[in-house]
Amino acid sequence: MRGVLVPSRPNLGRGPLCSEELSPLCKSTEKVSFSSWTLVANHPYAMSTTCVIQEQHQASLIALEALPHGQRSDESPDAPAESFPQLEKWNQSRLNIQRTLATFWCFMVMGANDAAYGLESYYQLSYTVVSLVFLSPLVGYAAAALLNHRIHSTFGQRGVAIIAPMSHLIAYVISCVHPPYPVLVIAYIFAGLGNGLEDAGWNAWIGNMANANEMLGLLHGFYGAGAVMSPLVATSMIASANLPWYYFYYVMVACAVVELLVCGACFWNARAADFLAANTQSAEENRQGGLKRALFKRPSARVTWLCALFLLGYVGVEVALGGWIVTFMIRVRNGGAFASGMTATGFWLGITVGRIVLGFVTPRVGEKISIPIYIVCSMALALILWLVPNFYASAVAVSLQGFFLGPMFPGAVVMVTKLLPRHLHVASIGFVAAFGGSGAAILPFAVGVLAQAKGVQVLQPFIIGLSGAILIAWLGLPRVSKVRRNE
Repeated sequence: MRGVLVPSRPNLGRGPLCSEELSPLCKSTEKVSFSSWTLVANHPYAMSTTCVIQEQHQASLIALEALPHGQRSDESPDAPAESFPQLEKWNQSRLNIQRTLATFWCFMVMGANDAAYGLESYYQLSYTVVSLVFLSPLVGYAAAALLNHRIHSTFGQRGVAIIAPMSHLIAYVISCVHPPYPVLVIAYIFAGLGNGLEDAGWNAWIGNMANANEMLGLLHGFYGAGAVMSPLVATSMIASANLPWYYFYYVMVACAVVELLVCGACFWNARAADFLAANTQSAEENRQGGLKRALFKRPSARVTWLCALFLLGYVGVEVALGGWIVTFMIRVRNGGAFASGMTATGFWLGITVGRIVLGFVTPRVGEKISIPIYIVCSMALALILWLVPNFYASAVAVSLQGFFLGPMFPGAVVMVTKLLPRHLHVASIGFVAAFGGSGAAILPFAVGVLAQAKGVQVLQPFIIGLSGAILIAWLGLPRVSKVRRNE
């Protein structure tokens, strides 16, 4: 029975209780008597007019006894069956803590992979040919963008937790045997597949948690931590210990084995049924094309494509700087091998600190406002790095540039969760992260081609132009409406 409880109190001169214009029930203005509580039921106009009359043939009246606070009678209405779901927290259970830490380790491995270097001198190749090793993961990222949603709906998060580390392991084992360069290029396709799947899967999962900005800042901070440690280890092995570049990949093999064991154990019970249950609105779209809706149906398509283009440029800036800054400092700033290697460490350390520190600032200012500020600061530092011909000034500038670049990826993922309905988050974030991750393949390759033609000094003008492009893409995003994130 549907109805409204009307308290027993007289009409204190506030006008008639009934309005003939508002309700056909209000036929007279005769005096009415109230019980302690009256339930007006079974009439479509009862809620809007709060009319109470004595004629029993026009409205069913049920007197209910007042109950002490906290007690329910058998006739008490049930609580609403539907409510907004509570956001998942990283520490709500021991299993969630373990899974969160496992994703942090995955991103650390990804960061170490993207910051590795040392191929040019070993293979005696030109900038353009060496840059193919950056380009080949594009095939893996493209495959990840297409397969991510299907893997989730078929195998659940367990599929990502096993397939991605296995892909890393294959790539690193092949690299360890220092094969002919074409084979190495093919091996990096597997590295791109692993990175793309983890980039998509773990960003989508963490991005839907409570305090998403802070948690994504920590997640990507571990990516930066891996990228910080990678040049330290690689520089020590290659420049100080005079070991060949491929010895570094013995370390990466060990990291990938740990990644496989830890992720497989933590996500073993994260099956497809769990994923579908958590995304009930998109159960049909898992088979019919949630990704298609995110990419080609407005207004979702606008958000998805603009964020994808933003991350394509952003990741390109990040990996191009991280991958080419050592060569830039050696060839243009005349630095030593070890000192130049440390500038890459400073850059990735700036990325890490920026993601953690600014990850707590961004949600307070708002992503729509804070990200353009970070981009402008990064462009100003790129100008210093380009125009001030001093090694130490360049080293400081590139570290600060990393600091302001740090929170951009997490901010973009959070914007997707705020602008799109929840049932499109996995499909859209998966595509955005994987498509954006392809910037790690395309744009460092473009820098290599330009460096071959014009010299590595073209790095900073290229970075400034690309930063302007991602600023335009970001400003094209709609404003975040003040609604619940889960609506």
